[in-house]
Amino acid sequence: MKAVSRRDVISTLATGSASLALAGVFVSDDASAQTSGPVAKAFQGQHTPKPLPFDPAKLKGLSEKLVRSHWENNYGGAVKALNTIEQRLAAMLTDKDLPPYIYGDLKREELVRTGSVVLHENYFDNLGGDGKASGKALDLIKQWFGSYEQWESEFKKTANALGGGSGWTILSYNLHTGEVHNYWAWDHMHNAPMGYPLLVLDMYEHAYHMDYGAAAAKYVDAFMQNVNWDEVNRRVEATGGRK
Repeated sequence: MKAVSRRDVISTLATGSASLALAGVFVSDDASAQTSGPVAKAFQGQHTPKPLPFDPAKLKGLSEKLVRSHWENNYGGAVKALNTIEQRLAAMLTDKDLPPYIYGDLKREELVRTGSVVLHENYFDNLGGDGKASGKALDLIKQWFGSYEQWESEFKKTANALGGGSGWTILSYNLHTGEVHNYWAWDHMHNAPMGYPLLVLDMYEHAYHMDYGAAAAKYVDAFMQNVNWDEVNRRVEATGGRK
């Protein structure tokens, strides 16, 4: 495995808005930072960004410049940061003198970046549609919220509660309870245990500020016009409707 240099980390953190320095991690340019022998799959740091599944120039109310910047800098930055973190974890495994709190801080960063990658991929995958709900997803929404209109109103309220701050709004199917709820998530690590995302809305300011400034509610309205309900239906199918 290639050693991660100080320059690599600084570049990655600048792109991914991460702070491994908070984790007390000191990166060496020395080759001794490398692990010996084959690297376990969990620590290889080989994640690559998924391409956008739609033409960003064709979204309604969301500019191509905004979408491409979001995909490249914020999502792409999270992928790069996650790779760096995994490689650093591998290098630390054989350090018997490493204080546990330092390793623990880096494990927290691993969770943050993993959540960011997963939620961003869900977000981009559920964009590029006509915004018209249909199929099993619509049936599920009516079952749990009474009507599409009532669900949409609550989903938007949840999203707008995050306006001017950061986080995610997630329509989630709980694989343990079988329940469906709209969840408010302050960061990449908030989700109900066993929650399976059906529809994901990024409410971090980087997702809309370029187009809408502080007008988060207008961004939420634009998002709803571009939801790919075919993808949401695919996710509903993937749950198997099990409880």
